[in-house]
Amino acid sequence: MTEDLAGLVAVVTGGASGIGGAIVERFAAEGAKVVIADLDKERGTELAARLGSSALFEEVDVSDPDRIERLVARAVEAFGGLHVMCNNAGISGSMHKDFLHDDLADFHRVLGVNLLGTMAGTRHAARHMSEHGGGSIINLSSVGGIQAGGGVQSYRASKAAVIHFTKSAAIELAQFGIRVNCIAPGNIPTPLLSSAAATMSPELAERFTRTMRESMEADRPLRVEGKPEDVAEAAVYLACERARYVTGTVLAIDGGTVAGKPLRPRRKKPVEG
Repeated sequence: MTEDLAGLVAVVTGGASGIGGAIVERFAAEGAKVVIADLDKERGTELAARLGSSALFEEVDVSDPDRIERLVARAVEAFGGLHVMCNNAGISGSMHKDFLHDDLADFHRVLGVNLLGTMAGTRHAARHMSEHGGGSIINLSSVGGIQAGGGVQSYRASKAAVIHFTKSAAIELAQFGIRVNCIAPGNIPTPLLSSAAATMSPELAERFTRTMRESMEADRPLRVEGKPEDVAEAAVYLACERARYVTGTVLAIDGGTVAGKPLRPRRKKPVEG
């Protein structure tokens, strides 16, 4: 590790597990003090305990802007400042047979967590950063926010909105030395996909998850499976001084998925002679 984040204080929402957990661990390894914000108290507390004095856990529902305000205040109080805000918390919403059968019952919850939570996290972090020399805000979108497709339409809409919001906030907050960037992961094994099948029977949910994973692999040009740690690597870059000239960008960590369909492997011609 290079300790790129030595002396910095970071908040990671949805930081108890999955991509958020990987970001928390990598931030701490790079020298940052990290506030883990999540609804999963058990995992969040366990992770904070494992990281020792480098981390603390706060139970937070990011869809409540007032709670986000207190979260930022807690980071400043506990560690003396806030330099990096990573708005990672997100939910997928329920999977339906097709959009015609989508009752939109989870629309407000999905938008509340994925979009409102990101906007509130950006706003409250920026209020502190604007008076203390700037900082880096990293918002987590998805390849589903870049590339159109069927299923979980509320989720796709929320993640597309995160991208447009990120670019708009980057323009407005640049005057304060605040960089705002977006990471769009794709085909990363996390519990998020399984949560989309929460209303299905165990057998159907297992088959659904397996089928989706196989489909994602088939759509990925790079023959390498992505890991949460790959996203964490990108988050470290966007958080540190090496990215001082980078703002308003969307970095896809997806094995080339949004670039286009993979080519079929060429058959080797038999050697003549």
